[in-house]
Amino acid sequence: MLALKLALVAASILLSTAVARRFGHALGGVIAGMPMIAGPICAILLIDQGAQVVRAIALATMTCIPGAIVHSVTVARSSRRLPWQLCIGLALSLFMVVGLSLNALQLPVALTCVLALAAPSLGLLASPRVSRMAGPVPVPHFEIVLRLVAALTMAAAVILSAEAFPPTVSGLLLAVPITGTVLPCFTLPRYGAQATAALMGGFVMGLHGFAAFFVALYWGLGRFDRLTAFVLALGAALVAAATVQGVRRQVARARATGPA
Repeated sequence: MLALKLALVAASILLSTAVARRFGHALGGVIAGMPMIAGPICAILLIDQGAQVVRAIALATMTCIPGAIVHSVTVARSSRRLPWQLCIGLALSLFMVVGLSLNALQLPVALTCVLALAAPSLGLLASPRVSRMAGPVPVPHFEIVLRLVAALTMAAAVILSAEAFPPTVSGLLLAVPITGTVLPCFTLPRYGAQATAALMGGFVMGLHGFAAFFVALYWGLGRFDRLTAFVLALGAALVAAATVQGVRRQVARARATGPA
């Protein structure tokens, strides 16, 4: 089962890298921000551990989504002044502080859902503005191998720890932005701060789908069977992602045309 979960992580890294190579850093970040790792892992956990355990993990995970946003914004902003090692160390530290603090507060579920859904939009407002960086990105095959090794090592540590701890800790670990941590390690030293900011901005945008997935999964598991709840969560993630992309295109078109 661990091999299957790690294969899902590898698939996510390969897909986000392939998208970046074809369309640019920002869209690669959007793909990386979607629940491409957490979603399949939740499906496996639904089979292995049942609806109630996964529902508790979903609540803990969406509680930590503001921490994931803080992580991404921190990487984007600190990349202008710090090397990638310090950027990632600072971002992961802040993620843990925010995630643990919000879990300790035990906010009402409705407020937790609102915070999870609003956090990505607030993160986009807090992210540095970058010039449009569409177009192919040359990523050497050797770098792809290094990305996979780094991602699989980190994911194995997270997954093994998640299975050994209670739902609150498992949710925190499931919310750890694995691809959002691994990809900047290569993007910043190779392509610079502007590309890293574009990548993390895309990642924050993709987290709209991540948040919608876990909110829908939590409420769905309280009302429907496991399969129905999971399908609804996937649908919510896709609708959220499509909506955000649509709004983004309209805003970009409005800025391009300017006032009439």
